Amino acid sequence: MHEGSGGNPVLRDIDLIGIASNLGGPNPGAADGPEILRESIQVELRQTGLATHWRDTLYPEPGEPASALANLAVRTARRVAASIAEGNFPLVLGGDHSCAIGTWRGVLAAIGQRPFGLVWIDAHCDAHTPDTSPTGRLHGMPLAALLGHGHAPLVGQGGLLDPARVALVGVRSAEPEERALLARLGVRVFGMDEVRRDGLGSVLAAARAIACPDGVSPWGLTMDVDALDPREAPGVGVPAAGGLRPTDMVAALRAWRGDAALQAFEIAEFDPQYDVDGRTAHWVREMACALLAPSQEQLTALEARYGARNYAPLPVVLSRGKACWVWDLDGRRYLDMMSAYSAVSFGHSHPRLLRALAEQAARLAVPSRAFRNDRLPLMMARLCKTTAMDRVLPMNTGAEAVETAIKAARKWAYTVKGVAAGQAEIIVCDGNFHGRTSTIVGFSSEAQYRFGFGPFAPGFRHIAFGDAAALKAAIGPNTAAFLCEPIQGEAGIRVAPKGWLAECARICREARVLLICDEVQTGLGRTGKILAAWHEGVRPDGVCLGKALGGGLLPVSAFLAREEVMGVFQPGDHGSTFGGNPLAAAVALEALAVLEEESLCERAAAMGAYLLERLKGLRHAAIVDVRGVGLLVGVELDPAIAEARPVAERLLARGVLTKDTHDTVLRFAPPLVVERAQIDLAVDTLAEVLNEFSPPVARAA
Repeated sequence: MHEGSGGNPVLRDIDLIGIASNLGGPNPGAADGPEILRESIQVELRQTGLATHWRDTLYPEPGEPASALANLAVRTARRVAASIAEGNFPLVLGGDHSCAIGTWRGVLAAIGQRPFGLVWIDAHCDAHTPDTSPTGRLHGMPLAALLGHGHAPLVGQGGLLDPARVALVGVRSAEPEERALLARLGVRVFGMDEVRRDGLGSVLAAARAIACPDGVSPWGLTMDVDALDPREAPGVGVPAAGGLRPTDMVAALRAWRGDAALQAFEIAEFDPQYDVDGRTAHWVREMACALLAPSQEQLTALEARYGARNYAPLPVVLSRGKACWVWDLDGRRYLDMMSAYSAVSFGHSHPRLLRALAEQAARLAVPSRAFRNDRLPLMMARLCKTTAMDRVLPMNTGAEAVETAIKAARKWAYTVKGVAAGQAEIIVCDGNFHGRTSTIVGFSSEAQYRFGFGPFAPGFRHIAFGDAAALKAAIGPNTAAFLCEPIQGEAGIRVAPKGWLAECARICREARVLLICDEVQTGLGRTGKILAAWHEGVRPDGVCLGKALGGGLLPVSAFLAREEVMGVFQPGDHGSTFGGNPLAAAVALEALAVLEEESLCERAAAMGAYLLERLKGLRHAAIVDVRGVGLLVGVELDPAIAEARPVAERLLARGVLTKDTHDTVLRFAPPLVVERAQIDLAVDTLAEVLNEFSPPVARAA
């Protein structure tokens, strides 16, 4: 990434340049490598978000090999230099490794007189001259030519490398004459013994320090695929036993993502005729993406430049997830103790949900509600049966479900209860969080959520959370509904006194007021039951669901209600283009099946009890309270000892993801598939982090 006009961060476009030549090699197959890779490597690079273009495939012209190679090198150098001059990044896919002569002469031409270094990853030294080569093949001579030794047509056509800035890595098959030349010139060679002893990452870091000693001077990277272990990457013409593990290579290359000093990347000697199962092509693509995909720093800078500043995320960029684990762009693994505020209740990438998504997406995704589809009725029936409600109105986000509930309550008040037009009131709790639409933030008690967004819709009254007497006192003749969260999530995992919700249900029933429970976060197993309201035997008049209903894959929400409440809607009263689409319905239907068939409510109850036990067992001065139900738990901290945000950041650094809420509370709400060992890891890590702020409290004898 570099700075564009106006200081804007810009990712460099990738220019793919194919060199379809095997002039220097023993087998003709390597010449086919660039075209074999052409389409697939572009697809994978574009999936990383990079603008990728296939600029050229260069072919050798007829003639004697050394002369033909010299001609090809000149054309390659021009193409590479032009790419750099245009502000792009050349990714050269070569046939045999003799293409390196043109690639790096082009880079040298583009950078002018600036110092330049090269990291050369190869099983061989490629440092023969015509006098020392046992075969006379040119693919064993490109490094020598770039250092000024060898065929005159290859040596005398451009700039030369500084041997003090060249490092070879992975060498395990080389003749004494090559090693002698490199030693005489002062080129550093890292053999496999050093790789095995120190680790590939450390060796490559040392090699880069040689090529770019000041950290900012231009440098390049070239890789012969035969550097990899041929048992894992057999598609090469001259394999050498042993070699680098492809997984290690990919991991090491990630460390160089976003390196502004890196000028070009070259991959050579992929021979498709020996790659019968496609493994080698796979690793070539993986290596290209590992190095060239945007780095965490680049993506963070792009988001900061182009995104609205409405979030302050923790400093990590996640790229994939599985069950309770997520990984960042550098391949580091984290334990997810957040589950996206319950959206990922079934775990990341649940195979059944992925299959439902893929199969339905291939059939029919979004026809709109202007037409019926074959998934929505099945989802509606199962959701009503699961929640013991009468009818459902599907939407997309949790806030939409709450807005739907508000509309339903008001219309019920006017058309059923007989409240005068425009006078309906809804009672809400202090500390509520029901979404971020203008109507909803209008009845929030959080000053930041309201500031600057008025005027707000009237018709809402506030009471204290957990105070049934306050509810009774607030109800008047125009009261349509009481909207509440059984557990207040964003307020700090606030759990109401036992019996509160049941008493509220009784009060509402006697006053003919609707009880509407927002269970967007608490519903579908999070607290150990389908609905958190069920812990007190309460069947609400209306329920808002979301988050988990989409299986962690799609925004899917719903408002469910008794017949009398939902009956107020007529065609045209309310709707959503995407709400109830067959793709969302198929995923939600499978999510409900997974919830039941994998006994996730029961699992959440058991694992939640264990999580509470472990957290309450921590004796630390920083912990003020531990509270929660099922797998929705909050740890309140004393900000005089440890504020929640710095604790969350240190947990992140140790591989545990959670989030602070209201400055003093850490949320622990892992996927419902969490295991005891993972809970132990999270709690033990929390204890270690808190001990960094102050010593633990001594246990009583």
